[in-house]
Amino acid sequence: MSDFDGLARGEASGFTIGNKGYLIGGFNGNRNSTRMSDLWVYDMDMDAWTQLADCPGSARSGATAFAIEDKGYLGTGYNYTNESGETYLNDFWEYDPASNVWTQKADFPGSARYDAVSFSVDGKGYIGAGYDGNYLKDFYSYDPQSNIWTQIVSIGGTKRRGASSFVINDLAYIVCGQNNGEYIDDMWRYDPSDGTWTQMRDITDTSDDDYDDEYVSIIRAHANTFVIDNVAYLTCGENGSLMSYTWKYHPDTDLWEEVHSFKGSARTQAVSFSNGEKGFVATGKSGTSYFDDIWILRPYEYDPDDE
Repeated sequence: MSDFDGLARGEASGFTIGNKGYLIGGFNGNRNSTRMSDLWVYDMDMDAWTQLADCPGSARSGATAFAIEDKGYLGTGYNYTNESGETYLNDFWEYDPASNVWTQKADFPGSARYDAVSFSVDGKGYIGAGYDGNYLKDFYSYDPQSNIWTQIVSIGGTKRRGASSFVINDLAYIVCGQNNGEYIDDMWRYDPSDGTWTQMRDITDTSDDDYDDEYVSIIRAHANTFVIDNVAYLTCGENGSLMSYTWKYHPDTDLWEEVHSFKGSARTQAVSFSNGEKGFVATGKSGTSYFDDIWILRPYEYDPDDE
């Protein structure tokens, strides 16, 4: 698709509202520059980018973002300067596309961190896990009506950073990530109706059954996830090396299916958008190379290159 108009970058954050994807901040690899705070919107129908108002908070990378109804939210992450070094963040911001205005909201109550994971479901936003000098697994919910954060039950399993999330049928799923140098193979589902986490099947071959015999390339960190027609897709990221393998998750059966690999350059720390019918991956990095391209997944179209 049409290249991103801004600077090539990795570690940016993104969210989707309607048919528009929003990309904020990140890092472009220039050792003499701070992180970025610019905001861009991608129109999925027009295949065009437009720059919007910069976030007035600290420039950052490694932040997390989500949308609730018609507004976007950005929080956590870190900044780096030669003078101050690395600074972890816990401020939290709301973006209103109708007015192109950012408003600071109540700070995220957990420790300042980066590489957290987030999602929104049933009118609330959720942020958890990540890294603050230690690996984390705590979780918090945010109510935009009251501007109040509430700590919820921590995700089960291990602590993690660089995890990914998606929401299907008002249930949120957390998958992948890294803890103490190991890539995580468990997967969890959060039900906001009763505030419980449920462990799903592992994403690698850990059972005596046949269904996971081919699960050899799912686990990774900094993956991109999005939902099309009530199934989830997971692509890109890293697991010792960069990943292009793409997997499709069926929530009704709790099973994964490998599909065609991502066709752009293999990358990690990219941004993904989805309106439920289309899925996109944009920007990202490979070593010291940073990308400004964007790719769309067309899951129902035949591609002769795949023969």
